[in-house]
Amino acid sequence: MRRVLIGIVILAVVVAVTFFAEQWSFFAPGPPVQHRRATIVWIKPGVRSAQIAQELQNAGVLRSAVLFRLGVAVRGKSAALKAGEYAFPSGASMADVMGILTSGKSIEHKITAAEGLTSAMIYDIVRRDPMLTGNAGVAPAEGSLLPETYLYTRSTSRGAMLGRMARAQQRLLAREWPTRSPGLPFKSAQEAVILASIVEKETAISQERPHVAAVFINRLRLGMKLQSDPTVIYGLTRGYPLGRGIRESELAAPTPYNTYVVTGLPPTPICNPGKASIAAVLHPEASGDLYFVANGRGGHVFTKSIAQHEENVAKWRRVEKDITTRRSPPIPSVQAKDNIISDGRPQTSAAPLSAATSRAQTSRPPRRPHRTRF
Repeated sequence: MRRVLIGIVILAVVVAVTFFAEQWSFFAPGPPVQHRRATIVWIKPGVRSAQIAQELQNAGVLRSAVLFRLGVAVRGKSAALKAGEYAFPSGASMADVMGILTSGKSIEHKITAAEGLTSAMIYDIVRRDPMLTGNAGVAPAEGSLLPETYLYTRSTSRGAMLGRMARAQQRLLAREWPTRSPGLPFKSAQEAVILASIVEKETAISQERPHVAAVFINRLRLGMKLQSDPTVIYGLTRGYPLGRGIRESELAAPTPYNTYVVTGLPPTPICNPGKASIAAVLHPEASGDLYFVANGRGGHVFTKSIAQHEENVAKWRRVEKDITTRRSPPIPSVQAKDNIISDGRPQTSAAPLSAATSRAQTSRPPRRPHRTRF
């Protein structure tokens, strides 16, 4: 009997020691991280707990994969470990590691689709993002994406990201279209997006967008041509910069997007407009203005009459001349017989660019005073 009692006591002591040893090791600080604040580990979907533990040990997050597996199993959390990309801080205990894996809070990456980029440009950004997976699929329709910064986890597919951008615009239009100002000359939300894309390319100043939108809306109501340079450029390059000014012959060339030739809206958007440009078109400023031109200070000056507009154009030409004289002499165009409505620089190869740069190269003031261009 005495031996039995002694055996029970010894067993109890062993169990207690083992329990406290396991508790201590499970909650004790883990390995330090070398050269960084955290160790990044990507746990792929479908991986079992044993493989997860081994990957964490190989990455230096754990000292012992076996002890981690036992500790997780004892606590009934083996099935709760989630796939994802995680950042494990230096010295994280096994308990900390288990908490991170069961939380499912993967690292979030971000991708930015800037306002004013075409769908082809955004498609290329998504296609080249190294953290996205899978095929991007077919390029989305022009103007069908909502420019924004999107957060995503590493397992997100390229096709899913493009779908998310498209759904974001659909939700925005479903919310904003019913609240639009009365009497707008649009038959559909798609037509509003087309005009918003022109507004997006005409000005980078948020406060000006409702005023610019009002000018275009006034012109549509009167049956006047929109005469917007960005539409001409889109018809020539699908939104990529010319690298020079627009030529007289290009302003006169009949393309579906040339609003110097075509009355009304072009057939599709010319870029993906942001929320502010869409809002400006659906809720334009109350104004009777029909013209605008650069004011030399980064913005525009607006007028109702062609006479006042031509005076503003003349003022802008003086400012532009002062700017030109401070530059190096212009290089003559290789097509000397064709008037260039800009600074005479030769065309350079087209390349993707930011929305701000795109506006700078497409929103040009009129170069001929007899034109009623903005």
